[in-house]
Amino acid sequence: MQTRVLRLNYPPSLLNQPIINKLIKHFEIAINIRQAHITPEEGWLEILTTGDEKNIEQAIAWLEEEGIEVVLID
Repeated sequence: MQTRVLRLNYPPSLLNQPIINKLIKHFEIAINIRQAHITPEEGWLEILTTGDEKNIEQAIAWLEEEGIEVVLID
């Protein structure tokens, strides 16, 4: 099992989308939200991800395809 801390920077168009729910369902990774800041204009989450390295990498690629900036923190 791999653990990574990611910061997800959301564009305004995705603030109302169930992104975390999709991550958990589609990539079989555990998510713990460590910090968050959401306003109607912007949003970011700092999450701790745990799971198979391949699943985490696929999840990161999917997030970026959806338009979310992913920054590896740890």
